[in-house]
Amino acid sequence: MASLKDLRDRISSVQSTKKITSAMKLVAGARLKKAQTEAESSRPYTKRMQQIMDNITSNVKNIENAPEIIKGKENSKTHLIVLMTSDRGLCGGFNTAITKLAKNKIKKLLASNKIVKIICVGKKGLDHLKREFNELIIDSIPISTKKKIDYEFATKISNKILLMYENEEFDIAHIIFSLFKSAIKQEAQLKQIIPVLDDNVENISKKDENKDGAIYEYEPEEEEVLKNLVPQNVAIQIFSGLLENAAGEQGARMTAMDSATRNAGELIDTLTLNYNRSRQAQITKELIEVISGAEAV
Repeated sequence: MASLKDLRDRISSVQSTKKITSAMKLVAGARLKKAQTEAESSRPYTKRMQQIMDNITSNVKNIENAPEIIKGKENSKTHLIVLMTSDRGLCGGFNTAITKLAKNKIKKLLASNKIVKIICVGKKGLDHLKREFNELIIDSIPISTKKKIDYEFATKISNKILLMYENEEFDIAHIIFSLFKSAIKQEAQLKQIIPVLDDNVENISKKDENKDGAIYEYEPEEEEVLKNLVPQNVAIQIFSGLLENAAGEQGARMTAMDSATRNAGELIDTLTLNYNRSRQAQITKELIEVISGAEAV
């Protein structure tokens, strides 16, 4: 049985931990509001950009003559996975959910005899994958070195990806990030960014035929417009994913620290009860010894 001193030390230690988790919860809550606003503000622009891309690709007259970055290559052997996680922990299962989706995708591609290359944006993704897929990781980009996630940072990542595609280092690229739903809910997402069209072009065409959209005439031709829009679209998709991740990270951290604070409070109550019982038992024992000694005299 633990001594009274051990119980006092344990209570003091848990109280210190509770103060830290409570402070981290408040900080995460303050950062969440700003991160959530930025993530939600980017969604209409990202959605509209995707609609423009879909509209233009559906109007391409001869898809077979379109650039490979739009229609894709005949033999898509090499896949690039851009995994976006956080640099810091203490945010519950936020990073685990993202890396779990990434691992499932990587294993599926490897089982299909595909070549996989991985770029980790955020240290936690690297930590989760390096034990099992260390030989597949070609680059790691930390986030903590940036004071703020901005479009310039996303553009640097997209330029690197586009340069790799021009050098024929991969055929298909996907980004994996977490879509912010609320402070207690984030969903891991897998999105293809290169090529623009999915594997099944016919389904896309049928989907676009059902839309009651306006008919546009493009000048120059759709292919020329897409050549300029594709790099911008890649940067926007990456930027949006980073913003969604930032909001999800703060929401997950606030929730995790709130749970940790409540658990610390419950543990303090339990330890205090044990301390009082042990103290009372020790006092009772000493009284019995005094009384027994007095009667013996």
